[in-house]
Amino acid sequence: MTIIKLEIPERPADIGEFAVGRILPYREKRMVGPFIFIDHMGPVTMGPERNMDVGPHPHIGLATLTYLLEGSIMHRDSLGTEIEIKPGEVNWMTAGKGVTHSERTPEYLRGSAKSVHGLQIWIALPKDLEEIEPDFYHAEIDELPVWEDAGVKFTLIAGEAFRKSSLIPVYSNLFFLRAQSEKGASLDLTGNIKGEVAVYVMEGGIEIEGISFGKSKTVVLDENAQIKFELNPGSDVFIFGGLPFPEERKIYWNFVSSDINLIEQAAEMWKKREFPPIPGDDGYIPLPEPGFRIKK
Repeated sequence: MTIIKLEIPERPADIGEFAVGRILPYREKRMVGPFIFIDHMGPVTMGPERNMDVGPHPHIGLATLTYLLEGSIMHRDSLGTEIEIKPGEVNWMTAGKGVTHSERTPEYLRGSAKSVHGLQIWIALPKDLEEIEPDFYHAEIDELPVWEDAGVKFTLIAGEAFRKSSLIPVYSNLFFLRAQSEKGASLDLTGNIKGEVAVYVMEGGIEIEGISFGKSKTVVLDENAQIKFELNPGSDVFIFGGLPFPEERKIYWNFVSSDINLIEQAAEMWKKREFPPIPGDDGYIPLPEPGFRIKK
């Protein structure tokens, strides 16, 4: 019996500033563990006249995780956070009952050529924590557990894996792990992670049971089987997942919740501009309606 449950292609999506590759949600697999949304952002090079300007927008019921590979982004939020994220660093923002944030090119890079490359991720919160107070955590590159084993360099970005823990303050049992191999290697995840598991190939490729999966492919694997596969030379993959929640999650625009009423309430609050503002950033992204419906 195969351990391959599903292959998810990276699909193009337009977020306004530039195209991204969407991994989750997918029509046949909306979540992997608590991971409900993943965009591969870039790599893109912008000329002096172009900048990243994702203006103030709201979130509820989730935590955002930004992992940057190239470039620089200035994060601001309604908590008063103002911090530049650079390659190898992590921004973790807990939206909880409601937060507003923006992501822009830093002032010192405007007017010059710049690149952006990274992963933008939403992780749903457990039902009893969906309305907690918002919070923010920034991890420097040297705060993340990094180790090498049998030709593979591992970086544990969030959660727990291989009996190691990241300092990112997650709220459920999950893992977000980067594995890189220059010469190729065998990788055995059996007993080293808990819950649902998926592997996203950013560079190179993997081979599972004699089947090859190349760049931009995501493979969902059977968490109840022995999880072994081969990393091709020059591979850079991200392994993510965790224990799934018993309740279904609804998603509408930037809102995630187990309760449709909370999403509808948040949408009305945003339209009435009742979300907390961002100090020093008074922009506004309108709710995308009409024609946009809650996925029930």
